[in-house]
Amino acid sequence: MRPRARFRREDGSVSVVVAAAVGMALVVTMGAADVGRALIARSRAEAAADLAALAAAQELAFPSGTDPAELAADFATRNGARLLSCSCAKGSSDAIVRVAVQVRGFLLPLADRDAIGVARAVVDLPT
Repeated sequence: MRPRARFRREDGSVSVVVAAAVGMALVVTMGAADVGRALIARSRAEAAADLAALAAAQELAFPSGTDPAELAADFATRNGARLLSCSCAKGSSDAIVRVAVQVRGFLLPLADRDAIGVARAVVDLPT
């Protein structure tokens, strides 16, 4: 009976290890979900920057009287981003746009950050 008494004192030790492993797996899963959200926001920022730069370049190529920077800001806003800068002066041949998309912490309590997207569109009209 003595050996059995020794094992009784260790009852439940496996459940502590399993609980710790489950906790670690949850933290890793939450971190992976947040990284995924950041990568999606970066892709959205790049796409919004591309669209805003193309809109500004189209205005530079075929002027309709609208400011190219205003047009770029409008397209960025429609795509869930905000325009940070637009180097697209009237009469120039290229538009360089920087936009930001906000990334919020999904599961982990992280501070909000911005994903930045930069795009350049060049107007090449035949002369």
